[in-house]
Amino acid sequence: MASPTVVNVMLAVHEKKTAAVDLYRPLRQYIATTFSEREAQANEDDLQAVRQMRSDLENPSSAAPSPELRRDLLQHYFRALALIEPRFPISPDRSHVHSLVFTWHDAFKSNKKVSLPSIHLEKAAVLFNLAAVYSQIALTSDRSSPAGLKQACNSFQAAAGTFAFLRDQAAAKAVAAGATLDLSPECTSMLERLMLAQAQECFFEKVIADGKPPGLCSKVARQVGLYYEEAYAPITAPPLNQHFDRTWVSHVQLKAAQFYAEACYRYSLELHEKEEIAEEIARLKIGLGALTDAKKSAKGVAQPLMDAVSRLESNMNRNLERATKENDRVYLMRVPAAGSLSALPGASLVKPTPMGEVLDGSKERLFSGLVPDSSTKALSKYTEMVDDIIRTQAEKLQQGSEIARVKLKEMDLPDSILALEGNFSLPMDLKEDIEAVQISGGPSGLEAELQQIRDLRRVNQELLVQTEELLQKEANEDTQFRTQFGTRWTRPQSSTLTKNLQERLNRFAANLKQASDSDTRIERAVKDNAALMAILDRKPIESALPSLARPIMSLDSNEDAIVGALKQSLRQLETLGAQRAGLEDMLKEMKRKDDILPKLMASTGSHEDLFKKEIAKYDQICEEIAQNIEAQEQLLLQIQAQNAEFASVFNLEDYKVAREKSYKQISAAIAKYREIKENINEGLKFYVTLQDAITNVKQQCSDFVMTRNIQCREMIEDVQRQIAGLNFTADGKTGYNYPMPGQSNSQRNAPQQPEAQSAPPPSHPQPPYHRPSGEQPRPAYSQPYPAYATPQPPPYYASGSHYQRPQQPPNHEYGQPAYPGWRGPYYNTHQQQPGSHPPPPYTVPAPYPPQQGSYYRPQ
Repeated sequence: MASPTVVNVMLAVHEKKTAAVDLYRPLRQYIATTFSEREAQANEDDLQAVRQMRSDLENPSSAAPSPELRRDLLQHYFRALALIEPRFPISPDRSHVHSLVFTWHDAFKSNKKVSLPSIHLEKAAVLFNLAAVYSQIALTSDRSSPAGLKQACNSFQAAAGTFAFLRDQAAAKAVAAGATLDLSPECTSMLERLMLAQAQECFFEKVIADGKPPGLCSKVARQVGLYYEEAYAPITAPPLNQHFDRTWVSHVQLKAAQFYAEACYRYSLELHEKEEIAEEIARLKIGLGALTDAKKSAKGVAQPLMDAVSRLESNMNRNLERATKENDRVYLMRVPAAGSLSALPGASLVKPTPMGEVLDGSKERLFSGLVPDSSTKALSKYTEMVDDIIRTQAEKLQQGSEIARVKLKEMDLPDSILALEGNFSLPMDLKEDIEAVQISGGPSGLEAELQQIRDLRRVNQELLVQTEELLQKEANEDTQFRTQFGTRWTRPQSSTLTKNLQERLNRFAANLKQASDSDTRIERAVKDNAALMAILDRKPIESALPSLARPIMSLDSNEDAIVGALKQSLRQLETLGAQRAGLEDMLKEMKRKDDILPKLMASTGSHEDLFKKEIAKYDQICEEIAQNIEAQEQLLLQIQAQNAEFASVFNLEDYKVAREKSYKQISAAIAKYREIKENINEGLKFYVTLQDAITNVKQQCSDFVMTRNIQCREMIEDVQRQIAGLNFTADGKTGYNYPMPGQSNSQRNAPQQPEAQSAPPPSHPQPPYHRPSGEQPRPAYSQPYPAYATPQPPPYYASGSHYQRPQQPPNHEYGQPAYPGWRGPYYNTHQQQPGSHPPPPYTVPAPYPPQQGSYYRPQ
């Protein structure tokens, strides 16, 4: 295993041999049985991939012709095994993957082998072969060139890292399962030291080729010897003392002696330059003694190594002879004893390459859909741990922001700074109230609304007068005909039939009078509070607020410095707040990306260890949050002191008093405006609704007058016929019964029983308009507008009232049409039973006001 192009001879490890095994069928059967046939079909590609990787592993030369390809295959297959282990329990248990048996030979005694149903054996063997391949890559590198020397050094370190990973992660489990000795922790540790010794030896070759100082070369060489000594100790002790070939033991022993002697030789060169001849002689003698002892027991080592040792021994003897002569002739120094010399220092330039990232199977996607219950529960536990951290830290951030907000509000910051600069601000609720007032028209718009009330009141008064004039005109005409015809004019008097209408009109008039008084009080309230409410018309409203002015006199003129320092601290506090927002977003993003399921499924160690490692990535942000909160606490104390000085210099307390007084004045103006505005709206609604009611009654009166005019004409014709003697009854009395529509002439003279005619209640009774029960009257006056639900009779109609017709002679019945506008005779002549009542003079419409959610406005 020597390289012909380099002087120094190194060792490489052969791979372990294995027997063929088919992973496909046992794994597929387990998936179909444990999960489902559908899952087995879904994982078909992954099963085939694993089968192919194991097959390639069994045929090194054909599947991977170069060491580099072999290295990649072994890494890929190990990552696949890391994913198979948590998903497929391999053991003789019938509920597990029980038909898989792995066979592996010992790398150093090929006649020894084990066959076990253990994935730990498979993983350990694959790691051993990976380390062996790294050593082979290093050994085949051309160390005569800088690039080749670097590749060899890195590959030896990777081999050492892989043996270390095998020792720490898989060796114990493999040995417990019954693996061969080459996979034991003792063997893997020895091989790790051997690979580090050869990596350090590459550095020694480099420093020699680069012509580095002898002192440095001595330290590098001494470390090479130390690594070989660390490898020699376990290889000559149980359980490895009978396991390795004698040539390996001799090689390691001779290498340890060679590089100890090399260190002595290089150090002696430095001593010679310093003219410390005595110690130079001692060091050379010690190194030569070590070489002599090693050569005695070195059996079967490679000849190039023996040649290198011989050349070193020759150089050292030559220098020793020269130094001895110089000391005897010139220096005459006493050569110190070997025991009195200090140990030569070493300088390690190599270390095992960490293989955790390279062999991490969490990035592989094999069998990603198969998640055992145990892994799901473990993941849930980790998620709870993360959620607890996120929740705790988020609460700290929010609490920090709330503390800052409360503290600033207590100090009236930054409002006082803004007030000093002329940037006044109102409390948000007060500002919204003012905006609502200004949008609704403000105090300046009240006069237009008062004018609208006046106009509506005038319209209602005019309608009321017109309605009264209608009834009065009809009553005058009735009185004129009654005077003209005397007792022949048997129609009921108008005052009898219009009693209820007159009462409703009287109530309307009373309501109008009361409403007029309320209008007067509203107008007086607007006038009396005009000065108070004028502030609400200011735009912007902030112009009406008091200002924070600088002191008239200053002793040291440091106001600007005080303000500047306070503003700077406030900016720093704002920066801390922005940092908290960023930290909170970072926490959420970390949680969103924190998916450890692949690592959990690929992990071969304890879940607790994995959780501890993964949860540690939140430590840094938790520390940043703690630092942010602590920095804010200190800054708030600083702001508090600065604000106290600011308040003292600028007389802040007087400004606060003036500002609060202004706020109260604005609030009082808003309250008064709303009170007056509500009363005006109440008045507008009242007049609109009353107008509908008066219009309704006016229509009733118009219909009544029209009906009476028709009756008047018919009565005149009747009276004229009586005077002309054209109508005589059998008993000598005159009379004429007006038939109802549809009656035949033969029914017209049928005797009728005299009955008083009554009008039923309105066909659609509605509750009168009124303020809800229990509502207090408006502050502007005790009762702005008349209520429509009072113990007194309703203003616009009498519930249950009807028109009463005066008693008539037995042979005369009077009646009105069922509805104004009905054409035909207007007197009922049909038979009625005693005690019954004829229809009312006309149908009374729905009561005032209509039952609406608000007032009714006609379209």
